[in-house]
Amino acid sequence: MKKWLLLLMSILVVGLLAACGTNGNDEEGTGSGDQTEDKQVLRMGTSADYPPFEYIDTEVGEEIIGFDIDLAKAITEELGYELEVQDIDFGSLITAMDAGNIDLILAGMTPTEERLEQVDFTDIYYAANHMLVSLKDSNISSIEELEGKTVGVQLGSIQVDQAEAIAEEVNITIENRDRIPQLIQELKAGRIDAAIIEDTVMKGYLESDEELTGFTLDSGEEGSAIALPKDSELTEEFNRVLAEMKENGELDALIVKWFGGEEE
Repeated sequence: MKKWLLLLMSILVVGLLAACGTNGNDEEGTGSGDQTEDKQVLRMGTSADYPPFEYIDTEVGEEIIGFDIDLAKAITEELGYELEVQDIDFGSLITAMDAGNIDLILAGMTPTEERLEQVDFTDIYYAANHMLVSLKDSNISSIEELEGKTVGVQLGSIQVDQAEAIAEEVNITIENRDRIPQLIQELKAGRIDAAIIEDTVMKGYLESDEELTGFTLDSGEEGSAIALPKDSELTEEFNRVLAEMKENGELDALIVKWFGGEEE
C-alpha cells in the first residue's frame, strides 16, 4: 500500500511540475514578441518660403516640398533616421538649433564667417547667385540706379551682406522682411524699390509675373550647405552621403528635377 501511495504522489508531483513549467513558458512567449526598435528622429528646420528649395504648394496640399526636402530625405534615409521637418522663419533657424529645438538646418543657407562661429556646415551642395529684382517700369538696370532707393532683403540671409556691400557704393536704405513673398508684396505695393533674392528662387516669380524683372549681381558664386550643431558627429556622415550622391548622379537628378524644369 505504501508503495502505491508513493507512486501516486510521485506522478502527481511530476504532473504539477510539468504544468507549472508549461505555464511559465507560455507567459514568456506571450511577452517576448518581435521588438522593432524605432528609428531615431532628426528634426530639420527650414523656411518654407523659398521655392524651389522649400515651399508649400497650396494647390497640392500643406506638406513642405522642394529640393532641400528631397535632399534631406535622401540623406537621412541612407543614414537610417526618420526626418521631421519644421517651418521656421529664416532669421530664427540658428537660434532654434542653439536652443536644441532642431537638429539640422537645410534652408539654402550659405556658410559665412559669422554663422561658422555658431554652427558647423557640410560641404556645399548647391551654388547660385544673387539677383537684383524690381518692377519693370522702375527702369533699374544697374547698381548706380539704386541711389536714394530702398532695397529689401530677407532677414538673416546672405543677401543682407550683399545689400550692405552695395550700400558702401551707393546711398540706399535697407529693409528686412521675414519671408520672400513679403519682399515681392512690398515691391509690388511700392514700399520698397528693389529686392535682392537668390536667382534660382526668383526664376519662378519671373516666369509667372510679367511686372517683375531683374539682373544677376556680379558678386561671385555663393553656395548652400547643411548646418549642424558645433562638433556634431553627423557632419562627417552627411558629407559622406553628399559625396556619394554627387558621384552616383543622385544629386544631379534632384537638381534637374527642381531647377531644370523637368519632372521625375
